[in-house]
Amino acid sequence: MNIKKFTFNPVEVNAILLWDDTLECVIIDPACFYPHEEQKLKLFIETHHLKPVRLLNTHGHFDHLMGNRFVENTWGLKSEIHKEDNFLVEQAVNQSSMFGMSMLKPPLPGHFFEEGELLSFGNSTLKVIYVPGHSPGGVAFYSEADQLLIAGDILFYGSVGRTDLPRGNHVQLITGILEKLMVLDPRVKVYCGHGPETTIGAEKSNNPFLN
Repeated sequence: MNIKKFTFNPVEVNAILLWDDTLECVIIDPACFYPHEEQKLKLFIETHHLKPVRLLNTHGHFDHLMGNRFVENTWGLKSEIHKEDNFLVEQAVNQSSMFGMSMLKPPLPGHFFEEGELLSFGNSTLKVIYVPGHSPGGVAFYSEADQLLIAGDILFYGSVGRTDLPRGNHVQLITGILEKLMVLDPRVKVYCGHGPETTIGAEKSNNPFLN
């Protein structure tokens, strides 16, 4: 599996593209805010002859939903998200204004995935790992074959997601990380929703929130 990370919008969200040798790709948290970010994403996809087939959101906070409308309009993809975060999709415009930004209302999701669901594209599969706490519907996407985890805002390099936003729960977040993520192979590479990459092993040993 191939991966490309872009860092978009004023909140510096890591937007992720995944694809394999079939050239089918998934777009995870597109996060485009400025027109030049939209064009950068589009140009990369076109230059590499990729075929976007799924639009996935790790959770429903506004900064990760930015770009959903652009992706839907450009490639006809409906977003997929956990149902517990649908209320955040509906509140995204108000949430963005609280952070001093304005955005168009994101389109409604086309599919609500569940814990353990397998999301396929090309010859590849991602497993949905449900870890609420940063948001009530937060998920990570895991490829066992590629030893890869797209963690959204659940887990960061040396940190974890904030839990002071609506329906956040710190105990729930830490419990989910320990029980569902820290049991993965230590070599699994973690792409976070913000900031640099890490590994499960590094976080298990060094993350102060988990020790």
